[in-house]
Amino acid sequence: MPYDLKSRNVLITGGSRGLGAVITRLFASEGANIAINYVSARAPADSLAADISKEYGVKAIVVQADCGNLADCARCVQEAVEGLGGIDVLVGNAGWTQFGTFADLDALTEEEWDKCWAVNVKGQHALLRAALPTFNANPDGGAFIMTSSVAGVSQGGSSMAYAITKAAQLHLMKCLASTQGPKVRVNAVLPGLLMTEWGLKYSPEMIKSIEDRAALKMATDLVDCANAFIMLAKNSSMTGQKIQVDAGLVISSP
Repeated sequence: MPYDLKSRNVLITGGSRGLGAVITRLFASEGANIAINYVSARAPADSLAADISKEYGVKAIVVQADCGNLADCARCVQEAVEGLGGIDVLVGNAGWTQFGTFADLDALTEEEWDKCWAVNVKGQHALLRAALPTFNANPDGGAFIMTSSVAGVSQGGSSMAYAITKAAQLHLMKCLASTQGPKVRVNAVLPGLLMTEWGLKYSPEMIKSIEDRAALKMATDLVDCANAFIMLAKNSSMTGQKIQVDAGLVISSP
């Protein structure tokens, strides 16, 4: 049956800016209490927490953690559980990339490859591992939704390391979904080009090129993308699925 988000507790990593902030506001508008994770800039997280508390009357806390650090991932979940009184939905939105020429095998350093792997793959695994006991103890279980990317299902993106780690993240999602039920639902949202702080790192020429390649001739709308997270959180019959919200940038054959 549909899953009501009112009074649920939601942890959103990377939840203070960009897509994460839009996801945060939409969950709060559904009546959910929110733990907003940030890595270094506390002011935007505090401001957003104050805004949604005032506008929607929900509880909102902020949690500092680097989601490329496994110990931080575990602490982030624990502080959210303690601060909100539990967790029902976990949105693994934090991600990392370094922009570089896609075909250049020397574009990223070994350390940058490792950071992509740590944040985009290992960190997601660590987050669910930490949340799993709480999810399994919840009467209605829990939902884990990853922010992936169309880079994970194509041969392009901000860097080769990003595309490869996002592809690995999607396989992780399917492995977790197939092994961690029946009370845990695991899904992913795959955005296309988003006009966030990260997306705006592309040159105007590259942004225009990406928009022209999309079937809908536009960048992905942030609210459209964020709404997919709400749908997945509410849907009690979906797990192991990737939902692509990319304005038709990558249309795969069956």
